[in-house]
Amino acid sequence: MTDEIERVTYAVTDRVAVLTMQHPPVNAVDMEQIGAIHAGLKRADADPNVGAIVLTSAVDGYFCAGMDLKMVQRGGVAAFRRFLETFYLETLDIQHRLTKPTITAINGTALGAGMTLSITSDVLIAADDARLGYPEINVGVLPAIHFAHLPRIAGRHRAFEYLFTGDMLPPESLREIGVINHVVPVADVLPKAMEIGRKFAAKSPAIMAIGRRAFSRANDLDYRRDVANQVEMMCALMGTGDAIEGLTAFTEKRKPRWTGK
Repeated sequence: MTDEIERVTYAVTDRVAVLTMQHPPVNAVDMEQIGAIHAGLKRADADPNVGAIVLTSAVDGYFCAGMDLKMVQRGGVAAFRRFLETFYLETLDIQHRLTKPTITAINGTALGAGMTLSITSDVLIAADDARLGYPEINVGVLPAIHFAHLPRIAGRHRAFEYLFTGDMLPPESLREIGVINHVVPVADVLPKAMEIGRKFAAKSPAIMAIGRRAFSRANDLDYRRDVANQVEMMCALMGTGDAIEGLTAFTEKRKPRWTGK
């Protein structure tokens, strides 16, 4: 069966729900987009015909290239806080409560908010030619949630380099350090996600629900608190002149003129 939830389609095959983002040109995340994803996750969790959930993209070449920076610029700090609390904290809270495993099928560019969407799931599959990275520093902001996430997986020193250079990272490098589970050709990303999803969906729903929630409690409670701290940091950052200049320069397609303020 197939129908649509706002900007995200919902389809179930072999007890695997596939949530497909379709917000061209790059699946930029704003309040409407993250609301559609949240609705899809909740729907799949409540669907007795679903045993696993996959998030992917229908936009050619892009999984998600980041948050909608124009939304950030025009909304002010209060609106930015509401967005971060929804995007960071509510997403984590929904994932924490889910009874079914989630898989991200990264079939194109995933930068900034695209990486954030990806890491909230349980398993990550990426195309071998996907452009991945944490480029926020280059436009005067910071990949805040990844301060809490990446050092736990990659180690402090490697994480610092990745987060503060803003360089693109080969998918295979992220697989080697444990951020990504599998790297496959782009045509195989969704089939690989479906293969793993079917394995999850074949297990006892009762045991999977208990096990996934126990796994989340064992691993994510301190993480959630750390992410909440990063929301406060990001709101403070948006009051700086360099953050405003970096976002303005990016939208105007020019180099930023940093002032150190």
